[in-house]
Amino acid sequence: MHKKLRLVGSALAAIGVAFLIGGGVALVLINDGYSSLENFSEAQNVTLSYNEDGELIDRGTTENAQAILALLTEDWGFPLDEGSLDPDDPLVNTDDEYMYQMATVGYHVLNGTQTVVLEETVEYNGETFEAGTYEFEVDGRYWTDFDRMHPIEGPARAQAWSGTVHGLFGELGVGTVTASTLRLGLGVTALVFGLGATFILAGGGLFWAAREETASS
Repeated sequence: MHKKLRLVGSALAAIGVAFLIGGGVALVLINDGYSSLENFSEAQNVTLSYNEDGELIDRGTTENAQAILALLTEDWGFPLDEGSLDPDDPLVNTDDEYMYQMATVGYHVLNGTQTVVLEETVEYNGETFEAGTYEFEVDGRYWTDFDRMHPIEGPARAQAWSGTVHGLFGELGVGTVTASTLRLGLGVTALVFGLGATFILAGGGLFWAAREETASS
C-alpha cells in the first residue's frame, strides 16, 4: 500500500512538473507577443495626451476626453479599466488604450461637420438642392445611418466615414483583440502554474505520508 501511495505521489508530482514546464513555455510566448505589440505601438507612435495633473485631455481639454470616455463606456458599453490609462506611459499598447483611441476617432467623426459642394442643382424626393456649398453636421450618425442616395448625406457619409477612418478602426480593433488575448493568456498561464504547484504539493504530500507510515511501521 505504501509503495502504491509513493507511486501515485510521484506520478502527481511529475504531472505538476509538466504543468510548470507548459506554463513556462506559454509565458515565454506571451512575453514575445507583448514585445511584438510594444514594438508595433512604438513604430506607430500613437500616444494619449495628458495634462500636467495627469488627466486625460483631447485637443487640449479634459471635457473632450470625458466625452470620449462617455462614448466608450456608456454608448459602446466597454468595461474600461481607467487605471490602465497611465500618464507615465502614454503609448497606446493596452486593450483599454486601444479602445480609448478608437473612441477618440469615433467621437470626432460623430461630432464633425462635413463640407459638401454641389456642382449643379439636384432634385431628390421632391426637394430641390441648389448648386453650392453645404455644411452638413454628422450629428452622431454611424455609417449605416446616412441616406446614401441623398445629394448631401451621401457625399457627407463618404467624407465622414472615410476609408482612413474605417482603416483606423480595423487597425485599432486588431490591437485591442491582441492585447486582450495576451492578457487572457497571462491569466490562463497563472492557472496552469497553480495547477502544477497543486499537483506537486499533492504528490509530495502523498509520497511524504507514505514514507512516514513506512518508517513508523
